[in-house]
Amino acid sequence: MLPSKEVLELWRNADAVCFDVDSTVCLDEGIDELAEFCGAGKAVAEWTSRAMSGSVPFEEALAARLSLFNPSLSQLQDYLEKRPPRISPGIAELVNKLKANGTTVYLVSGGFRQMIYPVASILGIPSENVFANQLLFGSNGEFIGFDENEPTSRSGGKATAVQRIRKAHNYKELVMIGDGATDLEARQPGGADLFICYAGVQHREAVAAKADWLVFNFEQLISALD
Repeated sequence: MLPSKEVLELWRNADAVCFDVDSTVCLDEGIDELAEFCGAGKAVAEWTSRAMSGSVPFEEALAARLSLFNPSLSQLQDYLEKRPPRISPGIAELVNKLKANGTTVYLVSGGFRQMIYPVASILGIPSENVFANQLLFGSNGEFIGFDENEPTSRSGGKATAVQRIRKAHNYKELVMIGDGATDLEARQPGGADLFICYAGVQHREAVAAKADWLVFNFEQLISALD
């Protein structure tokens, strides 16, 4: 799919680009991988596909998935040590190119900060540019839930996060890149001007059909910046 002239223009002139993390910046769905590590992979993956297709409210799917395996702090630390992030091909180059062009890069995810900070670190994205959920643990490291004050913990939360980013910095042109229904929602007045669907990991046709631009690799986006 070739982008229109307007879309290309917007992409080249964006002040800020917000990336989804799971199945976009990374090759995996973080919560599915953590669940599998904790022995509840299949049941959780079924919930994830329902959440991504937009068929159940995001907060409901998030709570249901976590309750299936209740990860402890030590399990999470063990996971992070044994399973370093698997970054999508070309993403590091794209992020570097955007930064070199003066574009600010953000990670906006329905996943968890504890799992996304290592990704941000690899890509040289400051932690204050990460908008994501927070797993909560008790004094003995037991799982007690997630921070419901994070906008990304609810349906429509990515849109809220992107609107806050835009307002805080008064960006003129902002782009959202992702693979799911929650990423598409970010394209709205006061939010993202442009939604690019990245289908290099998951090709969700209902989402791709509504995108301004559908890409299957980051190389397409890198070369369009030249």
